[in-house]
Amino acid sequence: MKVLEVDGIELALDRRGPDGAPALLLIAGGGQSMDWWTPEFCDLLGAGELQVIRYDHRDTGQSSTSAPGQPDYTGDDLAADPLRVLDALGIEDAHLMGMSMGGGIAQSIAVRARERVRSLTLVESSPAGGDRGDLPPPSLAVAATWEEPEPEIDWADETAVIDYRVDVERPFAGPLGFDEARVRALATLEVRRSRNMASSMANHFIAEPGTSVDPAEIRVPTLVLHSADDPMFPLPHGEALARVIPGARLMRLGGVGHEIPPPAVWDVVVPELHRHLLHT
Repeated sequence: MKVLEVDGIELALDRRGPDGAPALLLIAGGGQSMDWWTPEFCDLLGAGELQVIRYDHRDTGQSSTSAPGQPDYTGDDLAADPLRVLDALGIEDAHLMGMSMGGGIAQSIAVRARERVRSLTLVESSPAGGDRGDLPPPSLAVAATWEEPEPEIDWADETAVIDYRVDVERPFAGPLGFDEARVRALATLEVRRSRNMASSMANHFIAEPGTSVDPAEIRVPTLVLHSADDPMFPLPHGEALARVIPGARLMRLGGVGHEIPPPAVWDVVVPELHRHLLHT
């Protein structure tokens, strides 16, 4: 991993795969560090033919942080950071894969800087603007988490913070169940590597939102990966993306929740991603 200093901020990244190969840039969801894109998944995606780049959003991992509850950036800043990463690495264009909020960021880049985008993969995401239609809300279990008072966390207590990070993920699981051992391992890695978990868990969700874009204006090959059981953005959100983006394809997943595809579905997801990424 390395930390770039660009435009007065620090952005941590990890790059895997052959130098000079076409690039795949992975954009995580809100409050997620790069750790949720596991090295094993990255290596499978790259297949020895792509350089796969993952990075920490601001306020996650080893990237720049602001005080808890006081983000010093906007959603538009978060949407500009992937281009800062590509510029710093001297990469003219890349495949973009975004999860949830990361999918919104990827849509924004594909509309505003389409010459920088080879293809899009939108994972458990939702239209970032335009005519969204009447889309269903999150599940009651997910919505209930927003109504509950924030627990008192001793952010200096590593065990308590890891437990909290695991618990945050529980309502987003799908019918395959909550893989606590896997999530706990990822949460432990993230907590131990992050500069300020209090900021990570809050600031993305209270920052000024980014400017909306109409996904109907996207003109790059697009694959939509969406679970039939996503409790945050139910399947019609993915169907809406596939409908409004010209030529987009929808791959429906079963059993998983609102998450980066877990190992249980790699056998079906990875071949589809290879067809999309390696032939675009």
